[in-house]
Amino acid sequence: QIAFMTLTLFPIRLFFAAFMMLLAWPFAFIASMGSDEQELEKPLSWWRKIVDVLLKAIMRMMWLAGGFHWINVKGRRALPAEAAILTVAPHSSYFDAIPVTMTFASIVMKAESKDIPVWGTLIKYIRPVFVSRADQDSRRKTVEEIKRRAQSGGKWPQIMIFPEGTCTNRSCLITFKPGAFIPGVPVQPVVLRYPNKLDTITWTWQGPGAFEILWLTLCQFHNSVEIEFLPVYIPSEEERKNPVLYANNVRRVMAEALGVSVTDYTFEDCQLALAEGQLRLPSDTCLLEFAKLVRSLGLKPETLEDDLDKYAASAMKMKREKVNLKEFSAYLEFPVSQTLESMFALFDENEDGVIDIREFVIALSVVCKPSKTLETIQMAFQLYQSEGGTVTEEDLACILKTAMGVSQIDVTHLFRAVDEEEKGKITYDDFYTFAVLHPHFAEDYLYADQMGAESGLETSSLSAPNGICTDFSPDNSGDRRKPLQKKLN
Repeated sequence: QIAFMTLTLFPIRLFFAAFMMLLAWPFAFIASMGSDEQELEKPLSWWRKIVDVLLKAIMRMMWLAGGFHWINVKGRRALPAEAAILTVAPHSSYFDAIPVTMTFASIVMKAESKDIPVWGTLIKYIRPVFVSRADQDSRRKTVEEIKRRAQSGGKWPQIMIFPEGTCTNRSCLITFKPGAFIPGVPVQPVVLRYPNKLDTITWTWQGPGAFEILWLTLCQFHNSVEIEFLPVYIPSEEERKNPVLYANNVRRVMAEALGVSVTDYTFEDCQLALAEGQLRLPSDTCLLEFAKLVRSLGLKPETLEDDLDKYAASAMKMKREKVNLKEFSAYLEFPVSQTLESMFALFDENEDGVIDIREFVIALSVVCKPSKTLETIQMAFQLYQSEGGTVTEEDLACILKTAMGVSQIDVTHLFRAVDEEEKGKITYDDFYTFAVLHPHFAEDYLYADQMGAESGLETSSLSAPNGICTDFSPDNSGDRRKPLQKKLN
């Protein structure tokens, strides 16, 4: 079918879809000229209403050319005065633009998108909220703009937000980002379904690329999509004060409508689990749980790199001295809380109420710099090395065990390979030289023997359980209220 459709229907569909987009461009360009924010806060003029109808019709023809012969819409779309924000999930493909072109709701987009030829003009027509990567204060400004529009009493067009913040394969809903819920106004949840016999729609972290997805989808004779507008969700007073609670409750409602599970993992956890470093995280790592606790403390891993040196310097002064919970609290300058206790428990190997602070620093380095493996190991060597600048096999086991977040690991083969002179100790320079000559040392000396069959390790060449990462399957997420597993248990 793919071979036949590629030679026949695919080029026709691709040409017609491109033609429809080009046809929409002059209407969007003319309608965007000279318009400003004040004009958008007024009722649509008669000619803008005509342009809206024309553009929606053209966009519908474009999707028709792609095989979306009919779009099944359930429920009623709320008016802007009833719900200023539409929260859409799951986000799994660029075909999720279908509800955007049907409603012409504003969306949150990166600022670079407006410079894309043709498509950028269509984007600017719907007055999106632009996010600039070059502006360090962009996130705060984006939230403020969403809040301003959402609290305008329906004067602005509705804002459509995909709160997951990344693409998944629809097997579960990951943690919603709170941006859509900070204004504290009613939102209308919108769920998407693609009930096709063969899934060529999903575009996630692993699997087919963007063009291959487009090619396979256009080779399908018919593509199904369902858009369901759920009842407007009106937040309680507690939810207005707590955007995270609000987001979680809306996610629960949407998950029930979809008949899927939820998981507490986030977009940042995807980046951690799939980082292209020399140490790939195994499926049973506790570092994903650790990263969640770091964020729960209000710390942002992406901004913690500057603090790593401070934490490492303090750990070096303490040498091999272990600390209790109270001392750990003072070390981090955070009051004792349930979250801090949970983090402490991850490193309390023997359940004797003390931890090695060096392990915390190594784990934090992995979370902050997941793809910079050798930088983390270099810092770890500095924490564990003797006065002569060397570490033993036992030290190396502690370093790699913590860096991978596992309970046990056998480093004998790796240590002997690095310690060519059989001194019983190695320096970081020895390890670095070996790592440069053997860039896949983890797979060759650690994963293959220790972890392949026992822990179900997934390498980058294998597909993950649900398209996100190896430890994100809803069946593995469990009940978050259960006691945390110790790092060494």
